Amino acid sequence: MAKSLSLNGQITNFLIEFQEVLYPTLAVIGVPINLVTIVILCRGKCGLSKCVTYYLVAMAAADLLVVIIDLILRHIPVLYWKQFSFVYDIHVCNIHAVVLYATTDCSVWFTVSFTFDRFVAICCQKWKDKYCTVKITLVVLGTVTVLSCLKNVFWYYMLSPRYWLINFPWFCEVRSGVMESQFWATIEFLHNIVTPCVPFILILFLNSLTIRHVLVSSRARRRLRNHSSGESMRDPEMESRRKSIILLFVISANFMLLWTMFMVYSIWWRMWVLGYESVRFPDFVLEMGFMLQLLSCCTNTCIYAVTQTRFREQLMLVVKYPIAVFVKSIKR
Repeated sequence: MAKSLSLNGQITNFLIEFQEVLYPTLAVIGVPINLVTIVILCRGKCGLSKCVTYYLVAMAAADLLVVIIDLILRHIPVLYWKQFSFVYDIHVCNIHAVVLYATTDCSVWFTVSFTFDRFVAICCQKWKDKYCTVKITLVVLGTVTVLSCLKNVFWYYMLSPRYWLINFPWFCEVRSGVMESQFWATIEFLHNIVTPCVPFILILFLNSLTIRHVLVSSRARRRLRNHSSGESMRDPEMESRRKSIILLFVISANFMLLWTMFMVYSIWWRMWVLGYESVRFPDFVLEMGFMLQLLSCCTNTCIYAVTQTRFREQLMLVVKYPIAVFVKSIKR
């Protein structure tokens, strides 16, 4: 037992030391890369529909806010608490918590909304013209934003205004009696179920239906085209669907893989507090969960660059532009 505890402590300390390098690096990369993604998508030269563009811009904007509000304003001060000791005298932590968790919920549920939009566009042709419109997209994104803010108001009453700089799931001082309260424990447990457990289930369900529909329709189209033409020909419609599906599935898989560990630990922790004591997770599981969750806010740009040729071309132009300007200034 002592050996396992010692190993747990060693791994946790190693991860915390690694975070001291990782988190500032993610902050330096995450802010500009999400800003660049927003700019490229807003220019509308990536060959994507307006609905898809709006969803991807919303996801990038939410990821940018998570990087700023969660990574820069929460995790980095926790790691470098000696340098950020002045934070103790700032009494807005519960407001910070509401904004942080609302932003995180937006990031997650925008992914679900995008998944549902692609499901309708690919599998429900009768609904496509009515649902997959700019107006509906903006309504969905606005509704998700408002509901995410309302859902997380409870953090204001659960946490105190004072910051608590310690490497723990909460970063604010907890109000008196909250830790022992079955009511608040249940509220937080439901919070973790709604985000991200329900999104996990919805994404898996919608993607499974999409895969089934695509496989069936692609076989039917292939048989029809072979029968009518006598040979296999290039099918632009199926190629367009294939690109859309690749983008959708990679984004979904990235979200699920990077969020799983944090989700499992968060639910287990609150079940433990509620009295359902089972297997005890070591502390380093939480640290790894934080790292993977924050990493998910910096990966979508790479996904777009790998799966979308036009986005990759636009990204290369953005990267080359300052270099070209610098070279031109030197030649002068």
